Amino acid sequence: MHNMDEYDGEIDYMHQEDDWDRDLLLDPAWEKQQRKTFTAWCNSHLRKAGTQIENIEEDFRDGLKLMLLLEVISGERLAKPERGKMRVHKISNVNKALDFITGKGVKLVSIGAEEIVDGNAKMTLGMIWTIILRFAIQDISVEETSAKEGLLLWCQRKTAPYKNVNIQNFHISWKDGLGFCALIHRHRPELIDYGKLRKDDPMTNLNTAFDVAEKYLDIPKMLDAEDIISTLRPDEKAVMTYVSCYYHAFSGKQKAETAANRICKVLAVNQENEQLMEDYEKLATDLLEWIRRTIPWLENRLPENTMQAMQQKLEDFRDYRRLHKPPKVQEKCQLEINFNTLQTKLRLSNRPAFMPSEGKMVSDINNAWGNLEGAEKGYEEWLLNEIRRLERLDHLAEKFRQKAAIHEAWTAGKEDMLQKHDFETASLSEIKALLKKHEAFESDLAAHQDRVEQIAAIAQELNELDYYDSPSVNARCQRICDQWDALGALTQKRSEALQRTEKLLETIDQLYLEFAKRAAPFNNWMEGAMEDLQDTFIVHTIEEIQGLSTAHEQFKATLPEADKERQAILGIHNEIAKIVQTYHVNMAGTNPYTTINPQEINAKWDKVRQLVPQRDQALIEEHARQQNNERLRRQFANQANVIGPWIQNKMEEIGRISIEMHGTLEDQLTHLRQYEKSIINYKPKIDQLEGDHQLIQEALIFDNKHTNYTMEHIRVGWEQLLTTIARTINEIENQVLTRDAKGISQEQLNEYRASFNHFDKKRSGIMEAEDFKTCLISVGYNLGENEFSRIMSIVDPNRMGIVTFQAFIDFMSRETADTDTADQVMASFKVLAGDKNYILADELRRELPPDQAEYCMARMAPYTGPDAVPGALDYMSFSTALYGESDL
Repeated sequence: MHNMDEYDGEIDYMHQEDDWDRDLLLDPAWEKQQRKTFTAWCNSHLRKAGTQIENIEEDFRDGLKLMLLLEVISGERLAKPERGKMRVHKISNVNKALDFITGKGVKLVSIGAEEIVDGNAKMTLGMIWTIILRFAIQDISVEETSAKEGLLLWCQRKTAPYKNVNIQNFHISWKDGLGFCALIHRHRPELIDYGKLRKDDPMTNLNTAFDVAEKYLDIPKMLDAEDIISTLRPDEKAVMTYVSCYYHAFSGKQKAETAANRICKVLAVNQENEQLMEDYEKLATDLLEWIRRTIPWLENRLPENTMQAMQQKLEDFRDYRRLHKPPKVQEKCQLEINFNTLQTKLRLSNRPAFMPSEGKMVSDINNAWGNLEGAEKGYEEWLLNEIRRLERLDHLAEKFRQKAAIHEAWTAGKEDMLQKHDFETASLSEIKALLKKHEAFESDLAAHQDRVEQIAAIAQELNELDYYDSPSVNARCQRICDQWDALGALTQKRSEALQRTEKLLETIDQLYLEFAKRAAPFNNWMEGAMEDLQDTFIVHTIEEIQGLSTAHEQFKATLPEADKERQAILGIHNEIAKIVQTYHVNMAGTNPYTTINPQEINAKWDKVRQLVPQRDQALIEEHARQQNNERLRRQFANQANVIGPWIQNKMEEIGRISIEMHGTLEDQLTHLRQYEKSIINYKPKIDQLEGDHQLIQEALIFDNKHTNYTMEHIRVGWEQLLTTIARTINEIENQVLTRDAKGISQEQLNEYRASFNHFDKKRSGIMEAEDFKTCLISVGYNLGENEFSRIMSIVDPNRMGIVTFQAFIDFMSRETADTDTADQVMASFKVLAGDKNYILADELRRELPPDQAEYCMARMAPYTGPDAVPGALDYMSFSTALYGESDL
């Protein structure tokens, strides 16, 4: 026996929600609907075999029509049925049918052949529903959903354009009949005038759909409109069975549309492929023709005689590489891409591969392109070699001219210089200079040997390369070589003459050298001293000017020793003059080792002696200025060191006063105003400090070690002090307003202040959120997070996480306050309006002062209620707006 429980729980492809046979109980209305629907469904298939059933539980008892039904809907042959009339024959036939169903992947539970043979209506209906699920609904697939969900999704997609249709299930969504009509109209709009249907006429809608489906779609009537309407919840299986017939009826039309789309797609692919073929042929033809024209140009190897002509050829080749070839490279790449794309599309669409015209295959184009690349490479190599050859010749010729010109410029006048007899009348310093100069010339001459050899080598290479102007090059090279030999001989002769003369004046030279060695450092010392004595100085303290004065005194102590050194240096110069006079030595020249002379030494010494007293006077004046600056610093510091702590002390006192206030608010206010007056009376001292600060700024004093207070600190502290006392007075005034507005007694205010101070842990005059929460709990509030967040939004609307004393008073006194509310104002307007829901402008002008009446009329919106009259104004929304969205 097959178990019926599998029917509603273990059919893998269907998951039903409210199976009618879970407890083998069936609603009589549903059973009636299922009998009619299932019978009509079975007959819609059995009539294909020329038969039908009348009674669903009786006509399937022998199993013959059941097996026939399965053969019709499956298209398969079942085992040969038993033709006997006995009970055992009927059970055998039914079991063959049930085995066939099981073989299709359906696990039947609690459905046995005996129940079917015995005519059990519930079991028979369950079996037919299983067959409908398997053969009519299971294979429905819509957007990756199948079976029931797929069928429901198909209905939703098809009826989506119909605003008055909302298919969410297979029972109540179909009761008004518009769902059936929408499905027919969506696929066959000529069968139903959907615009005339009304949602409140389900009988007409249902009968219209059932009649049209039977007449034009060959879908038998499986449902009764009366049953659908009268049943609170139509049978889901009956509706699902009937709707599945719509799906299968319209699937044929979808297949035709699919076939047409497939043909269009195939034709579009074919047209696109043909266009690609034509494009390939044209592109290949153009590219091959361009290659054919270009290769002969690249194979031309006729050299040019001039560098300019070869460079023009190179420029033409660069234009070819830069301008003409890149587009062709792109065309060749595009050609290959088009060819590969075309072959891929042909292969994917099961078309034969594309065979281009003879000589236009991709390989043919690649071969032609390879020939082009070969010619191009050879052409470029030839161009570069020719240009390199011409460049080499031009370079060598230019190099020869440059080196020859440099050498000739260097040798100009050298022969005359070497033949001079200037050493005969020269002094020792001149002799030594001439000798050093001659030694340098000899070194320079040796260095130029390489250049002469290079000039000869370049001339030889130009001859070997058949340079057109070789004769002039050879003549110039010969002149250079001859002159070089003459310079060598003259150099040796002059060197010997200079060395002989040098020994005669060596003694005088030693004295010149000693003079130079001692004069140079002394001259540097005098220049440094003059620089130091004239150097400007910037000091900011007495200590710094005293340091400068000490250094100056130390410098003056060194002057006697310096004067001795000066006299010794002048003595050396006098000794040289004595030797010259004694030995009649020609002293036409000056000291070769230094440019310093005795006159310059004496002039600088006199300048130093003149600058010393000037420096003394400048240091004395600066010392007096620094003393005055120090006096100004101390004068400012003495006042600032008193005013700064005074301001800090007053700030602390105000902080204590604002927390520990005693007496009535009026007493506190009087006390604070007297305190404020005493602070303001301190202002002259601030002004006096400002005057001292101005003197310091005018003296360009930028630091003051006697105090940590700056004028900016004092100003900021003074402004904060005035602001704090004014703010504290304002807080007390606000507390007075709050007390008077809400009728709070002095005792209550004192109690609020005591509670606030108790929970103000930091004694800052501001209660933090957690301390405020603790305070509320202590006075009996039962707070959750939401309630506390709501209270914080009242007392701390800016979300700063703190509660001021004013906000604390406002909150703690809110329940006892006698304030107007939006409801009270609304009720007052209703009185003025004579109990109407709106008010007229004349009524406002009659009852309110003119300016307030105009204010209301300008802000009240027109009243739009059902009892509105011309000129009616909405006082209700106006009253609400006066107090915001809610009245706390």
